[in-house]
Amino acid sequence: MSDPQTEPTTTQDPQPHLDAVMELIMETLRETALRDLVDECASLVGVGGKMLRSRLAWRIGRETGVDPKLLVYGSAAVEMIHTASLLHDDVIDGGVLRRGMPTFWVEKGSAGAILLGDLLLFKAIDLICRVAGGRYTHDLVILTGEVCEAESEQELLLDGEDSRLDLCQSIARRKTGALFAFTSMIGGNGDTNREASLKEAGYLLGTVYQLADDILDTRPSKDSGKTLGTDAARGIVSAANLDENKLRKHLDRLLEQAVDTLDGDETAQKGIRTYIEQDLHPALTKLLG
Repeated sequence: MSDPQTEPTTTQDPQPHLDAVMELIMETLRETALRDLVDECASLVGVGGKMLRSRLAWRIGRETGVDPKLLVYGSAAVEMIHTASLLHDDVIDGGVLRRGMPTFWVEKGSAGAILLGDLLLFKAIDLICRVAGGRYTHDLVILTGEVCEAESEQELLLDGEDSRLDLCQSIARRKTGALFAFTSMIGGNGDTNREASLKEAGYLLGTVYQLADDILDTRPSKDSGKTLGTDAARGIVSAANLDENKLRKHLDRLLEQAVDTLDGDETAQKGIRTYIEQDLHPALTKLLG
């Protein structure tokens, strides 16, 4: 595999990083037996999207001096795992629209969606094995396991449970926060203390995004780009059942905690602040209005 462009950059535009991540994902898929379907698969799956996890890695890593190759490979691995989870979720939820297009299972069948998701998962693990001497592989496996555990708990154990804030937050932290935690953590540049603080900050940022996304499920579907109302229809634990005004204030507090977690580390804190301002806030505004 030829490496995508991973040279250091002084630009404040994350787009070159995001382009390199997408290039790596596509090249990785072209190495598989599905090479002839890659372009079609990418459009159907909607690979790319907002790429909030990749943006987080870049915002932090450019401040802390992380090897650009690690940032690209780590971001690509996480985006592939995230995409796999969406493929599986759409089958589970019966979602027919994702990022403004018919979902993959609608076009290719539920078996195809499940199998492609599985392939993405394991190719993602292979990618992270190839950088930094594989030192982040176990972290990615553990954090991906948290995503699966939270999804399983929500589906299999919490049916009929009240949507309390603490319960919703616990699910959101693991279901979505875990992958944010990984891309934040690799910005620690080998400093274990910094990595631990960044990991916690990433958990908090991902939790905020998921709780806000839960609220979207109750909104009119116009311009959302995806099938809504599936959580309510299935009766699962969701922040959509909470008081929205109180929840918004809680989300603000979680964002403050994410910054405060890095108190004393001004370099990493700068990356987190920039990410919240430039990337996460616009995404939250689109979700919540």
